[in-house]
Amino acid sequence: MDFQSNSPKETIVRETKEGPFTQEIIIGNHVLIADEPIIDGGNDAGPSPYDFLLAALGTCTSMTLRMYAELKKFPLEKIIVKLIHEKIHVDDCAECENTNSKIDHIERMIELHGMLSPEQRRKLLEIANKCPVHRTLTSKILITTRLLENQ
Repeated sequence: MDFQSNSPKETIVRETKEGPFTQEIIIGNHVLIADEPIIDGGNDAGPSPYDFLLAALGTCTSMTLRMYAELKKFPLEKIIVKLIHEKIHVDDCAECENTNSKIDHIERMIELHGMLSPEQRRKLLEIANKCPVHRTLTSKILITTRLLENQ
């Protein structure tokens, strides 16, 4: 199968050895640090992988809303996106093999500041669900993994 990427930018993640889970993330000219919280055995030197996932969804949501509001000339002054991730029990899941399973639940709360009409607010809420990261997270995702030879 031949895969083509829309983005040639490569993300590199590598251990720093500064803690049991501390990672350096290199994205183009940007260097970020990821880690696990102390309670989970990390050093809390940076956000956790799920924190980065929420940040991706939150930033994409805010950027998408800003682009739409500018296009439509809505009087949107400020956007704040708050997100919470948790694993919740599935009581009656017809598709689940194990009914004691948990599923991921992300709660996204959006504050829209400005003199927006109820219709504009409703439309912005609808647009939030169309941000590219939201669409990616709610679609079937194909991840291929392969080993590279040591260099």
